[in-house]
Amino acid sequence: MAATGSPRPVVVAGTLLGIGMGGFVDGIVFHQILQVHHMLTARYPKVGVDPATAVVNLEINMFWDGVFHAVTWCTTAGGLALLWRAAQDRTVPLSTRAFVGSLFLGWGLFNLVEGVIDHHVLHLHHVTETEGHLVWDAAFLASGVAFAVGGWLAVRSGVRGASPQRLG
Repeated sequence: MAATGSPRPVVVAGTLLGIGMGGFVDGIVFHQILQVHHMLTARYPKVGVDPATAVVNLEINMFWDGVFHAVTWCTTAGGLALLWRAAQDRTVPLSTRAFVGSLFLGWGLFNLVEGVIDHHVLHLHHVTETEGHLVWDAAFLASGVAFAVGGWLAVRSGVRGASPQRLG
């Protein structure tokens, strides 16, 4: 029996998962491992201030990093719920290429939206809180464009080759 539905539910779920995973990569790699920025380091810096202010600023940033991770977790959980629902619908055709493409599409969208809003509009933080931060911010946006375009192309290709789910 062939699937008659649209692959859209899988693509939407994958895109939401990609947004969440992109957020986790940002938070884990840049905030925690490399510690090149935190959510509000442009407003509450940890360097160039007296030690007492640095401690308070780190506490503020840690709290907002936690809020960011909570939102990222909820986004990922929402993507998993949508993916589970799509997998239960036997009329939704499945495509690994479309799913993986949607993960990259979501990650790219995360980088673009977060980069534009936090780095350029609100000036909450930059990829690195250094003199040359604009180069890093531009590279972050470029990665978002590359991921989003590559993901979109993979989704389109995968949707055309989507296969029906097996019954039984």
